[in-house]
Amino acid sequence: MQEAHLTRENSNLNSEARRNEKWEKLHGPTVSHNNQNDSKRVPVFVMLPLDTVTTGGNLNKPRAMNASLMALKSAGVEGVMVDAWWGLVEKDGPLKYNWEAYSELVNMVQKHGLKLQVVMSFHQCGGNVGDSCSIPLPPWVLEEISKNPDLVYTDRSGRRNPEYISLGCDSLPVLRGRTPIQVYSDYMRSFRDRFRDYLGTVIVEIQLGMGPCGELRYPSYPESNGTWRFPGIGEFQCYDKYMRASLEASADAIGKRDWGRNGPHDSGKLLEHGEKILASAKGIFQTSGVKLSAKIAGIHWHYRTRSHAAELTAGYYNTRFRDGYMPIAQMLAKHGVVFNFTCMEMKDGEQPDHANCSPEGLVRQVKRATRAAGAELAGENALERYDSDAYAQVLATSRSDSGNGLCAFTYLRMNKKLFEGDNWRHLVDFVRNMSEGGRRQRLPDSDSQGTDLYVGHITGKEKKKKDQKLALV
Repeated sequence: MQEAHLTRENSNLNSEARRNEKWEKLHGPTVSHNNQNDSKRVPVFVMLPLDTVTTGGNLNKPRAMNASLMALKSAGVEGVMVDAWWGLVEKDGPLKYNWEAYSELVNMVQKHGLKLQVVMSFHQCGGNVGDSCSIPLPPWVLEEISKNPDLVYTDRSGRRNPEYISLGCDSLPVLRGRTPIQVYSDYMRSFRDRFRDYLGTVIVEIQLGMGPCGELRYPSYPESNGTWRFPGIGEFQCYDKYMRASLEASADAIGKRDWGRNGPHDSGKLLEHGEKILASAKGIFQTSGVKLSAKIAGIHWHYRTRSHAAELTAGYYNTRFRDGYMPIAQMLAKHGVVFNFTCMEMKDGEQPDHANCSPEGLVRQVKRATRAAGAELAGENALERYDSDAYAQVLATSRSDSGNGLCAFTYLRMNKKLFEGDNWRHLVDFVRNMSEGGRRQRLPDSDSQGTDLYVGHITGKEKKKKDQKLALV
């Protein structure tokens, strides 16, 4: 890696004494997480690259990962998040799990004194905003889909979406004798058994994948085949035979048979899908000491319209007269699961007028819903941002004196750009602010204490030649 990525231009120290002083500050004991300021402290995690584990089942660029984790620890970051891809772990056949690369990562994270959030990623990677690699569902699952295309979501035109198994067949033994819910449960159980000794200490959170992009929603706005472009309202994905049968059954049950003959209807199936996965995960992890979380999409376009059409096609029945996020918050609160929400970095004024966006209004609504339901709220940024304005917006969102601030924030995403000059400074500044509840003033531009902590790790005489060649990600 170029020297510019490893040191700021003005980072030469004037004396050996200053070098030693910085090293001591860097490696000294960290602030306890149990002091009196913790009620306002918002821990920051950083998402690891999507291809942290290769398609061959190995940890990608382990030396670079080691250097990156060292840097993040120096910045005061709480930990990192990684996707545990179903398409990689159970790739070789039903119930054949390969956790080796994740085991190597867990040990590396532990070595640096960081924490780990693990996403149970039952969706494919590829075809959505920010997807930089392709990781399909397991080959044996794709084989079943090729024999029975109705296993995946389908729109009115008959276009199939292979991102995630349709929730219409949640309770049917369509995956070589097991139901999708059983497959997800076996996967989580295998993870628990393999990493039992790290749960609650190193691995502190399990995020439960419930749909495309890991979010509890329908894949109404797929980008992969050009079907959708921002700010389209998307399409309903309820036309596979299992979803149609579910709709007919729901309509019959309330004596409205005609409702089951056409298109979409709010039969509560998305929440039911979430309920099944939550109940299973709670049973599997209940004594492990980890937090459970679920991710909800931040569909902010057309939020200012009366119909909220883009939210409706994704499965969020949110209109001017109905709060579509309250039932989700209540379900998560019932199970003690964290409500993880995106678009925390966005401002209304940054969005195009024709899209009728209001990410700020949406976040306010979700904050009200989680507070009323008694659910913890965590956040993420929806798009890659490195500027101080985006961080300031997250800080503003995280603050609350009325009990509905963020319990954690996960930054998207670790890559080479994050470690560059001003980007790195902004991250360190942001982490410090979040550690004090967002009430700390911005660091002055001249401040160097802490913002170049990474340099203290990398530019030591013994390591300089060896590590300058490392690419961080």
